[in-house]
Amino acid sequence: MNISTDKQKIDELLSRGVEHIYPKEDFLRAKLLSGQKITLYTGYDPTGPSLHIGHGITMLKLRQFQDLGHKVIMLIGDFTGMIGDPTDKSSARSQLTKEQVLENCKAYQQQASHILDFTGKNPVEVKYNSEWLGKMDFADVVELTSHFTVQRMFERDMFQNRVKEEKPIYMHEFLYPIMQGYDCVAMDVDGEVGGNDQTFNMLAGRTLMKDLKNKEKFVVTTKLLVDSSGKKMGKSEGNAISLDDEPKDVFGKVMRWTDDMIVLGYELCTHVSMDEIKKIASELQSGTNPRDAKLRLAFEVTKTFLGEVAAVEGQQYFESVIQSNEKPEQIEKIEGDGNSILDILVQAGFAESKSDARRLIDGGAIKINDTKISDYEMTVSSNDLIQKGKRFFVEIL
Repeated sequence: MNISTDKQKIDELLSRGVEHIYPKEDFLRAKLLSGQKITLYTGYDPTGPSLHIGHGITMLKLRQFQDLGHKVIMLIGDFTGMIGDPTDKSSARSQLTKEQVLENCKAYQQQASHILDFTGKNPVEVKYNSEWLGKMDFADVVELTSHFTVQRMFERDMFQNRVKEEKPIYMHEFLYPIMQGYDCVAMDVDGEVGGNDQTFNMLAGRTLMKDLKNKEKFVVTTKLLVDSSGKKMGKSEGNAISLDDEPKDVFGKVMRWTDDMIVLGYELCTHVSMDEIKKIASELQSGTNPRDAKLRLAFEVTKTFLGEVAAVEGQQYFESVIQSNEKPEQIEKIEGDGNSILDILVQAGFAESKSDARRLIDGGAIKINDTKISDYEMTVSSNDLIQKGKRFFVEIL
């Protein structure tokens, strides 16, 4: 496949959803405009059985490189996954067995195939870092550690916080970024893409590439999908999206994103043009009902990660079930954006107390946007439809 140097596509690759480029944007731009074939990768530790939308964001960036003709590697961190990335963790991760990580990642390529092309003229290659990390001896590990200082490791806020809180920091957590950094050396790549929460680990790779290969590795960090307060999606909010979710669940979860995530969601998780996204942002600022923009966003996100057929299915389900005429024509609306589901159930009169609310949730009697919930810690958002049983509804303002 020939290398494309299309300036407009390169401009979008370097800007859309990008937080930072190391060593600098001009360095990578020059490489892309040169027509030279670049090899790059992103690593995915199999800590769970499904990739999630955060992984999907980095894959969309990889796909831009792939479409220009560059060599993309999807690296499965089957060795580092056994250790556990300490990034943003207030305590050490539980270590996994080899069997657990291999079981977790067995569907990763299928889940990623809606974004990355594994079969075309320029297919993505899948590699596993146990191929080199599993063969290293103790002398190799000691040599790698000599390229880093303890002071540098303590630059990480999470480690500083643990020291203040008198929580343990284990030696294998110090070794994690060194092992991840060695991946790029073993594959002799030109660059790496990852979420901006992985910056420390990816820059460890830049250090090793300079020291061991005398090579300047570029790093592209992508923005994270967060609300205006910096809060990520999560299970407690009921809006964390896995790439093996059902279409109706992906669609419904996007509808639960806060309104201040709409524009960023379009930028990071869809193929809608940036010019159109700017128009949507302007309309929202001028007072347009965000529900319309969010409905389209839900369709586009589902389409991006599961395909157009799935997006149509998710939309039809949402329209026929959530917005169907089976619901009362007049639904009570109450203030409660950001409140806990337990408080809302009491406030709406669906439960006499929080204990009663927990029993309703345990019994499967409570739904948010037609999805049964099980987490007591969930918070609700504006436009959420709360349902108790078949006949009782309330909408959140």
